[in-house]
Amino acid sequence: MLLTDKLVLTNENYFSPEAEAEYMSVSQFKNFEECPARAMAELKGEYIREETTALLVGSYVDAHFGGTLDIFKSQHPEIFKRDGTLKSEYIQAEQIIARIERDPLFMEYLMGEDQVIMTGEIEGIKVKIKIDSLHPDKIVDLKIMRDFEPVYKAEQGRLPWFEAWRYDLQGAVYREIVRQKTGVQLPFFLAAATKEKVTDLDIVHIGDDLLEYELEKFKEKAPLYDAMKKGIVDAPRCEHCDYCKITKVLTRPTESKEYVNE
Repeated sequence: MLLTDKLVLTNENYFSPEAEAEYMSVSQFKNFEECPARAMAELKGEYIREETTALLVGSYVDAHFGGTLDIFKSQHPEIFKRDGTLKSEYIQAEQIIARIERDPLFMEYLMGEDQVIMTGEIEGIKVKIKIDSLHPDKIVDLKIMRDFEPVYKAEQGRLPWFEAWRYDLQGAVYREIVRQKTGVQLPFFLAAATKEKVTDLDIVHIGDDLLEYELEKFKEKAPLYDAMKKGIVDAPRCEHCDYCKITKVLTRPTESKEYVNE
């Protein structure tokens, strides 16, 4: 894939193969953390992950507040029933939107500049970000969650939802790129709503100490992932994700004790 320094990012090409090849993003970084082989297959267009209903519901709400809901609906006809009405999951998304719009503080946090694209460099690696709501005094990202309960992660135990889903990492990278562009280190907030039967709301300020810790982790790992992108270092398989299952080639039988020792 040919890289170019002349690529100007827009809403239309932000997720294009060219943009993904030239820039690292938080989502791409997390893909490499989970399975480097899958991340490379996605970059090469050899594997496309299925868009789940849960993901699309969140995207529906994002699109509404970003002013692109009509475009989203035209790109995702699967959200409609045969009679042209919304499927139940997206009726719920409309209910989440209505609940958010009834809360003055939540709406205040969403009233910044929408979908702001910025680029910068971290450890010499080109990084791109897209901010949901940028204010003169803060960075706000909209999240639609299943709930606000702690999430269990292997080898880490139960974590706050925003740590389990690595939104602290997202805040760290966003804050650093904004600092590079503006010279100001802004606080990072999550404006979050749940998909529960009764929608819950929260605005979470991610502490500076957590953001600084996550930025250091990004700086530590990003050069390795960038080397994988460039083909300098092999991208290992996790052997657990759907991509690894689909491309798995058996080479020998498995001893029963190997399962016991896992």
